[in-house]
Amino acid sequence: MDHYYANLNAQYNGDHEVHKSSCTRLPLPVNRLYIGIYATCREAVSAAKLKNPRADGCYYCSPTCHTR
Repeated sequence: MDHYYANLNAQYNGDHEVHKSSCTRLPLPVNRLYIGIYATCREAVSAAKLKNPRADGCYYCSPTCHTR
């Protein structure tokens, strides 16, 4: 189980990446929204999409959930 955060700042394509708390690309606290504790990145991204439909997994810490 991991803690997940969504980046409040959009990427160049409009996506808001979802990161594990251990990610080297985790945004600063002021630029992230806590999503919760999940067993998989798929669960975390699904939860993040409830707040922002443009949520996507981080390329670095959640590559199986990174779609764009």
